[in-house]
Amino acid sequence: METIKTLIIGSGPAGYTAAIYAARANLKPVMYQGMEPGGQLMTTNDVENFPGYPQGVMGPHMMEDLKKQAERFGTDIRMGMATSVDFSGYPFKVTIDEQTELLAESVIISTGASAKWLGIPSEKRLNGGGVSACAVCDGFFYRGREVAIVGAGDTACEEALYLSKLATNVHMIVRKDHMRASKIMQDRVLKTPNIHVYWNSETDEVLGDAVVTGVRIKNSVTGEVKEVPIEGFFVAIGHKPNSDVFKDYITLDEQGYIVTTPGTTKTNVEGVFACGDVQDKNYRQAITAAGTGCMAALEAERFLAAKEVEVVS
Repeated sequence: METIKTLIIGSGPAGYTAAIYAARANLKPVMYQGMEPGGQLMTTNDVENFPGYPQGVMGPHMMEDLKKQAERFGTDIRMGMATSVDFSGYPFKVTIDEQTELLAESVIISTGASAKWLGIPSEKRLNGGGVSACAVCDGFFYRGREVAIVGAGDTACEEALYLSKLATNVHMIVRKDHMRASKIMQDRVLKTPNIHVYWNSETDEVLGDAVVTGVRIKNSVTGEVKEVPIEGFFVAIGHKPNSDVFKDYITLDEQGYIVTTPGTTKTNVEGVFACGDVQDKNYRQAITAAGTGCMAALEAERFLAAKEVEVVS
């Protein structure tokens, strides 16, 4: 059975950054990229808020750059995903694709989180053509334009308020006759003149061929259908952290995010670290994910160094 010094589960900005640091520290990292190599950035067109790209960069291009940088320092990058783990003993046991068993002396989890979608065909077809799950990432591109956002929680309200500073009008589609956001967030939204809330409403269809041109909204009480011209459509109904495979051993919060010791990437299992969106429900940015990837690699290095001292002593 293969024994790996530092196993990185998942890719994206967090995983690739962890790999760069781990490889430079001679931790001989092996990365399994998971089902979505590169993570959510692979479906993002223009990235303009990541340092080092003054003209902006396509999400897939940036992920390829990070991958090449990790490989340059010796990271062994492989296809496959962790389908089961056993963190009850040491070294840790990880099974890849239900058939390949590995032992790992340290583990860095960077499996990310997947945006929840409405499940309508036009939403998927126009993803990258005006449909987005991150207003902070993509809102700038709709400066002075009309946009719509779906959601009713604090995140949806925060993103609607953010968009209201950029767009001429924000059409907020709320499924019920009330929001589940905190009272203060609701008040801010309702007091913002260019945010228009559609109560008891659902997205019937996102309109457009190659790019978004409008949204068809249906009132679930009256049955009224209305088409609103927009150029950007934002989905803010939550994210699902990709943490299920770890739940028997790693402490998760009520939403499924991995709980880490504040100010670190340490989990409840010594030698297992978590970085990126799988443990971050607040920022969810490429740059913050990369930062925690750096932290995870440095903490893995310290953990392994302490283990070596234990063996010698």
